[in-house]
Amino acid sequence: MATSINQVLAQNQSTGLVRLAIGLVMALSVTLSLFWVMQYLIATADRSLNDDVAGNLLDFVRVKRDETIRRKQLKPKKPPQPDTPPPQPPTPKMDDLNPNAEKIAISAVPVETDIEMTGGFSLGVGEGDYLPIVKVAPIYPNRALTRGVEGFCVVQYTVTNLGTTKDPFVITDQCTSSLFHRASVNAALKFKYKPRIIDGEAVEVPGVQNKFTYEITE
Repeated sequence: MATSINQVLAQNQSTGLVRLAIGLVMALSVTLSLFWVMQYLIATADRSLNDDVAGNLLDFVRVKRDETIRRKQLKPKKPPQPDTPPPQPPTPKMDDLNPNAEKIAISAVPVETDIEMTGGFSLGVGEGDYLPIVKVAPIYPNRALTRGVEGFCVVQYTVTNLGTTKDPFVITDQCTSSLFHRASVNAALKFKYKPRIIDGEAVEVPGVQNKFTYEITE
C-alpha cells in the first residue's frame, strides 16, 4: 500500500516536470515567433518606401522678413509762377518845375471846412502885420456828422508874442450849433502866427477871430 502511494507521488512529480518543460518550450517558441514577426514587419515597411514617395515631400524654408520701414518722402509742390509785374510808370521830368512857385500845404480832413479870417488881420505892413503860419482844420464832430448837422462857428482868441494862441472862446450868437464848440476851440489852439512887431518888439494881438464852416460833402 505504501509502495503504491510513493509510486503515485513519483509519477505525479514526473508528470509535473514534463508539463513545466513543455510550457517553457511553448513560451519560448511564442516569444521567438513574436520577435520574428516584428522584425519582418519592420523590414517590409522599410522596403515599401521608395524614392518616388520620398520625392513628393515638401521642404519649407523660413525666410527672415525684412522689417526695415521705408518712409516715402513727399516733395513739396512748386509754387505757381508769379504774374508778370506791371510796367513801372515813366519817371516825371523835373525840367519844368519852378522852384520859386508858391508852396501849398494840404491837410486831410474828414469833411470840407472853409476857414475865414476876420477882425484884426491885415496883409499890409503896420498894425496888422501878424501873419498866419499854420492853420489846422477842425475835426468834424461825430455827433454832428451822424445827425447831418451843418453850419459855422466863430472863435475869438489872442495871438501871443510867441505866435501861439491863447484864451479861445466861442462867440455864441455866431455859432449855429453847440456841437461845433469844442472842435472849433481845439482847432484854434493849434494855430501858429508870425507875431506883430512894434518898435522891434513882438506884442500880443487880442480880439482875433476865425470862422469855421462845417459842411458835409459826399
